[in-house]
Amino acid sequence: MAAPAAVGAPGGRRQPVAPPVAARPRRVRSVDVAVVAGYLGLAVLLTSRQWGRPDRLFHQDNDQMLFEWMLARAARAVTAGENPLHSAALNAPDGVNLMANTSVLGLGVPLTPVTLLFGTQAAFLVAVVVSLAGTATAWYVLLARRLVGSRVAAAVGGLVCGFAPGMVAQAGAHLHMAAQFLAPPILALVFRPGTDRVRRNGVALGLLVAYQVFVGEELLVFLALTAGAFAVAYALADRAAARRLTPALLGRLGVGALVAGALLAYPLWFQFLGPGHYQGMPFHARGFQLDAASFTASARQTVLGDGYVPGLLSPNPTEENSFFGPGLLVLAVVVVVWLWRRPLVRALAAVGLLAALLSLGDTVRVDGASTGLPGPYRLLAGVPLLDLVVPARFALICVPVLGVLVALSLDRALALAPVGGGGVPAVPGAEGGAAALSGTGSGGGAAADRPGVPVRLLWGGAVAAALLPLAPTPIRTVPTWPVPAFVADGGWRAYVPAGRTLVPVPPVTGAGVSPATFWSARTGLAFTAPGGYFIGPSAAADPTARWGAPDRPTAALLRRAAETGEAPVVTDADRRQAVADLRHWRAAVLVQGGLHRGEAVRRTVDALVGPGREVDGAWVWDVRPLVG
Repeated sequence: MAAPAAVGAPGGRRQPVAPPVAARPRRVRSVDVAVVAGYLGLAVLLTSRQWGRPDRLFHQDNDQMLFEWMLARAARAVTAGENPLHSAALNAPDGVNLMANTSVLGLGVPLTPVTLLFGTQAAFLVAVVVSLAGTATAWYVLLARRLVGSRVAAAVGGLVCGFAPGMVAQAGAHLHMAAQFLAPPILALVFRPGTDRVRRNGVALGLLVAYQVFVGEELLVFLALTAGAFAVAYALADRAAARRLTPALLGRLGVGALVAGALLAYPLWFQFLGPGHYQGMPFHARGFQLDAASFTASARQTVLGDGYVPGLLSPNPTEENSFFGPGLLVLAVVVVVWLWRRPLVRALAAVGLLAALLSLGDTVRVDGASTGLPGPYRLLAGVPLLDLVVPARFALICVPVLGVLVALSLDRALALAPVGGGGVPAVPGAEGGAAALSGTGSGGGAAADRPGVPVRLLWGGAVAAALLPLAPTPIRTVPTWPVPAFVADGGWRAYVPAGRTLVPVPPVTGAGVSPATFWSARTGLAFTAPGGYFIGPSAAADPTARWGAPDRPTAALLRRAAETGEAPVVTDADRRQAVADLRHWRAAVLVQGGLHRGEAVRRTVDALVGPGREVDGAWVWDVRPLVG
């Protein structure tokens, strides 16, 4: 429930005035429902190019395959009682440490009914809708209850927080980064304005943090960094409030740490020391940085965007986290200057600027060219956990910062009284004492803001002009080869006895598209397969991270054929090695579906194990006689 309105009194004093009790519940309920319905409608629209299209995937198709598989695996863990932290369905015979990968159990478990009834593609799309609309709704609730008195201002702020270009870009591939709906309640508990109920709120904080780990650990790292930076900046802006609120804040954090630690002790042990654990990352995270010019550019999935300029200023289409356009940035500067007297605004400005600078990486680049200037990220390069995050994603912290600033400015503008109206502007209760997340701050000269209706209209127009160019367009999709009927309809079951595996061809083990992952996901993990798309150790004795399983010679041979389109010369040594690799995988049948440059791969498999035959839309090689 939002803070009651307050009316200015002579001498600058504000006295709370409660709204009519009888009318308030009905009015708030209808407005809130309309706002949330709008968020849901927009999220569905953004995913519209894939609903009912099993032949399409979002632009980063291998990542969608991975998350579809994770959703299917979560459903299997629920229905079959299997270990949710490890799976043997991929990477036979060793399996995959799911806790060390982005398993999104926090999404997959609740979505189990959707996955079982409608399949993994529908579950993935529902997860995207929930992530975008849920994030917007969570920020809307926090804004309306804690920071602003206007539902319009809260709705616009939530819209920015949930549907900024960076959020839409992440939603097309990275569920763990797009699902930010737990961030607002976590921050609300950390920076609770009251100093009472420390234990109860600490327990709630610990539960939310534990749940966030099973949605996305990287986002939790960003949350911790953001909360720390905000706390320091706010303490510098309002020392009296900091002294008053710090004991309760530390108490909540302490209780929360105990609760979360108890719940996460075993899962984190499994992640860092359990079977299939790894160290580091399989890619050079520091290379994923943003160009300084990207902050004023248009993202490709906006009404003004194109695919060329963003490709020069960001690592890839899923990391367009900073494309806010010049209008919103200028608007943010004006808001900060206008509302500078508020400690909340000063703290937000500091956090946003820090995050923007960190997203530039080790060396600052402008318009694709290196300036040679060192980036602040160098200071974090050796810090545990922070050295593993992608620098470009620090810009996602700027999204809620900008959303809150926009909401605060709209709330102030909408609270102004008309010129000559004979009254003092009505100011929401959040304007003063509850302005900050900690519940403290200064109103900052409301009595001087008497220009009235023209300012409301002008500021509303300025906000609209800044946000309309950022309006998102439906997430781009790309075609994908369908799961062959031989696999989808279960024809493989006649070839694969218990304890044996189906080997998709090629058994991709690198960072490329993996038919093993896709087929397994779309069939509900019906079979066991080697390879797959995941992060694991380089070898049993080498925990260095790599994409997929360590390469077997036969897998590497088939991958080269798929990548080059040329069938290699196969020797007797290659054939003996193929038999050894098939025995290692416990293979019963090799299956090749639709594949770019598939003819070269088929000829290579024929040369290794003998001619295959076409069955239900797939090439099939029964290798049971070879492996025994």
